[in-house]
Amino acid sequence: MSDGRVRRGYLDLLRGLAVLVMIEAHVLDAWTRFPDRQTREYAKAIIVGGFGAPLFLFLAGVAVVLSAGSKFRRSGDVEAAPGAVVRRGLEIFGLAFLFRFQSWALGWSSPRWLLRVDILNIMGPSIMAAAAMWGAVRTTAGRFAAFTAATLAVTLTTPIVRNISVLSALPDPIEAYLRPVGELSNFVFFPWAAFVFAGGIVGLVLDSVRTPQQERLANLGFAVAGVGIAFGAYQLSFLPSPYPRSQFWTTSPTFFFIRVGIMVAAIAVAYLWQLRPGGTTKWSPMQQLGRTSLFIYWIHVEMVYGLISLPLHKRLSWTQSWIALALFCVFMLGCSMLKDRWVESRKRRQETGDRS
Repeated sequence: MSDGRVRRGYLDLLRGLAVLVMIEAHVLDAWTRFPDRQTREYAKAIIVGGFGAPLFLFLAGVAVVLSAGSKFRRSGDVEAAPGAVVRRGLEIFGLAFLFRFQSWALGWSSPRWLLRVDILNIMGPSIMAAAAMWGAVRTTAGRFAAFTAATLAVTLTTPIVRNISVLSALPDPIEAYLRPVGELSNFVFFPWAAFVFAGGIVGLVLDSVRTPQQERLANLGFAVAGVGIAFGAYQLSFLPSPYPRSQFWTTSPTFFFIRVGIMVAAIAVAYLWQLRPGGTTKWSPMQQLGRTSLFIYWIHVEMVYGLISLPLHKRLSWTQSWIALALFCVFMLGCSMLKDRWVESRKRRQETGDRS
């Protein structure tokens, strides 16, 4: 794996887990009837579902560094390597508006819906910033420092940004990128961009790996560090907050680092799972979902919340919602496999046409 081009299946597996968690959160939110939404079981399920978005952003940060490092080793061009990743971030940012246009057109909603800030609106610019940071700093130690500083800066200033009055003067569509503005904000840069920068730190560790033994040691380190970060942040959450106004579930730095610690440790768990007999050779439905995560995100939101599933909205019991969730996940896996087959078929036709 010295050239950095070998795809790490355990990261795809973890991304696949993020897909399932995302679908779980959306299906239960959209289809569970109101009486069952008041139960403790529903509240716990939604908390678990809340890990989907942070995990996507975190793994995007890991991928930024791995991609930039791989491109640099192949080309030797320290400017072109991050430039390609910046363009990918810009592409995702553009897709965010295309996705919003699709939702607006299919949902017959207000034109103001086009300005809503969702996860792709945050992921795209955050990837661009992380890639630019990687390119601006030329040493590994410097990159560690830069990603750590960016993570801390965004996380620790989030409670301040949420309450500072001067931002109210900004136009709503711009303010909605910095802090929640009614229905315009599903996600905001503070603190969500910090998950991408935190992932970049993990990416730097993995990008330095050159042997299987180093990979094992790196993941052992992730296990220890992840548990330590999560446990330490959990303990700190019981102390008085240094901020005048901060909510644990939305702006608290301790909750941010609890989630980061869990995700860092989860990388080690995914790596350990891959080490089982056949873990690197057998087809994995989780990795399949992980490799097509953007495609699944794109198609499932309208299916869950849109007109196509309107008869199910807020109509299912708790048990029925879980049955529907299981069936929908199988359906999404089938869509993922069909998408890959279509892409491969198209490639073969193009190759045949080129040869002829």
